[in-house]
Amino acid sequence: MLPLSSLPSLGLSYPAAFSKSLLTSLPPLLLASSSNLTLASPPAVRRRSHSPQPVRRSHQISPADRRRSPLRRLSCIAFGAGEGFTGVAPMASSEETRHPASELDAEGSGDGSMGEEGVPRKLEELNWDHSFVRELPGDPRTDAIPREVLHACYTKVSPSAEVEKPELVAWSESVAKLLDLDPREFERPDFPLIFSGALPLVGGLPYAQCYGGHQFGVWAGQLGDGRAITLGELQNSRGERWELQLKGAGKTPYSRFADGLAVLRSSIREFLCSEAMNGLGIPTTRALCLVTTGKNVIRDMFYDGNPKEEPGAIVCRVAQSFLRFGSYQIHALRGKEDLDIVRILANYTIRHHFPHLENMSKSEGLSFETGQGDSSHIDLTSNKYAAWSVEVAERTASLIASWQGVGFTHGVLNTDNMSILGLTIDYGPFGFLDAFDPSYTPNTTDLPGRRYCFANQPDIGLWNIGQFTTTLSTANLISKEEANYAMERYGTKFMDEYQSIMTRKLGLVKYNRQLISKLLSNMATDKVDYTNFFRLLSNIKADPNISDSKLLVPLKAVLLDIGKERKEAWISWLKTYIQELVSSGIPDEQRKVAMNSVNPKYILRNYLCQGAIDAAEQGDYEGVHRLLKVMEHPFDEQEEMEKYARLPPAWAYRPGVCMLSCSS
Repeated sequence: MLPLSSLPSLGLSYPAAFSKSLLTSLPPLLLASSSNLTLASPPAVRRRSHSPQPVRRSHQISPADRRRSPLRRLSCIAFGAGEGFTGVAPMASSEETRHPASELDAEGSGDGSMGEEGVPRKLEELNWDHSFVRELPGDPRTDAIPREVLHACYTKVSPSAEVEKPELVAWSESVAKLLDLDPREFERPDFPLIFSGALPLVGGLPYAQCYGGHQFGVWAGQLGDGRAITLGELQNSRGERWELQLKGAGKTPYSRFADGLAVLRSSIREFLCSEAMNGLGIPTTRALCLVTTGKNVIRDMFYDGNPKEEPGAIVCRVAQSFLRFGSYQIHALRGKEDLDIVRILANYTIRHHFPHLENMSKSEGLSFETGQGDSSHIDLTSNKYAAWSVEVAERTASLIASWQGVGFTHGVLNTDNMSILGLTIDYGPFGFLDAFDPSYTPNTTDLPGRRYCFANQPDIGLWNIGQFTTTLSTANLISKEEANYAMERYGTKFMDEYQSIMTRKLGLVKYNRQLISKLLSNMATDKVDYTNFFRLLSNIKADPNISDSKLLVPLKAVLLDIGKERKEAWISWLKTYIQELVSSGIPDEQRKVAMNSVNPKYILRNYLCQGAIDAAEQGDYEGVHRLLKVMEHPFDEQEEMEKYARLPPAWAYRPGVCMLSCSS
């Protein structure tokens, strides 16, 4: 095991910027939670030369960019990064700031145009196009016996979960619209049977994907879709490619010793969070529907030897691709004979999901100095794999910056849970921050070292990108310098995105490192609710003449039980903040509207999920429906839904609510 500061353990020769610990940027309050983070060195691999948001001109590096060390202050949500950053004064709504991954083009539609609205179709009329199975090497066997699957990207296997009177729990009409699916199809009596896998979906071609991954920093070998079965790929009327996948549909060759099933508890969480993240404007896999199977599943939630029966369920996940970093790693680490599969899979991915990289030209000006003090250059137009690696790195950086902005902690950032498209994927023991705690982890399995805690997510993203670029280097698709450059771009992109997000959250026009660092330190000291604080902050007036006794009034709902000394600390911070607001010149009401468009009022707190789960397990799904409705519009006031913005009650801190295991 190696400390995070030993980044050269990835097996690549890093620029000087990478030789320093990424943790040196942390304010004192974070060092305790992060200094002991250790990451396993990947297996030794032989490498030579020669990786979705398109490679745009924004990748061009100014002389100032080259002089700075992009990662010297990256770690733990960039608390003190980037002096001189200038934010964007007009604050965009969540729709306007959507990650390009949510607008990925299907093959040929490089401009992301949505085209004309499709005519709603019945399930039997969907436009299927199974490119993954058609173009990639598959397993010659079609049985679901757990085994090692060699030289293949997938195994054809059908859903096999036992069902008895399956019932539709919840559905998303916005996802149906993406698929050109008529929402009246949800009313079909056979809909629960089809989406529990009991009846085949006409035109589908089911399979399970093969992939590997690093789990908690250690290479775990073959993993794969152990309980997820893709029903097939379709293209909608706008030329977008979408993959439908049933999670909890039964055993596959990748199930190992598991049963391939899922329970209602975890399925509700995945369904709701997929749609909640989309409402927040964060790239994510989506969820079409959730059905119960009518059968019970045995689960040991806490791994404490006390298993119990829970209702079984299946969620239909939707994404333009479910490819992960581990989809490429597995083949690179199986030896020379499988290296060509990495190239085949990379070509497939670029062709269908990054088509703009196929026809780059020198005129696009995508040539950069390496920043190593020599005359070396990286020309992304001469190697599409290098350009691809940069896009994957930047998408990942942008995604994680957006998580930090809303206080989301994934909980299990293994490389098999990292989307190649920069999507939030695999919702397990996730959690949104309640009280601000940089060391928070929602995963009980992560408690010993808190590797995947909130503050560590940016560093883990970098480490995972290191595994991905190592894979491409092993397959001779990118050079050492190109791998270094992709990681450098991760650091720069993360800092830029995070600084921009925090600047807009505070309603500022320019990034203020000291102001934001002090704010987060105060919030951690007083355990201030992360979401509610930023929402209430928009009520602060840009008036330097407000008396000290009235300064804290707009924040009284979140500054609870603080003594005189802490009140003085907050008053001091607010005075500095108000000075910044005055200098910006933005009218109070205009700033309030802008801040409320980036600071959600509603997030999917774990206790809200649990309330809906408890009712659903008794057959009452109304709580799930109400939560879905609220989370689809998290920035709106929704006055009739005020209770969903309340602080967690005392029972929310019991095991199984505030923290969960990977078991589901």
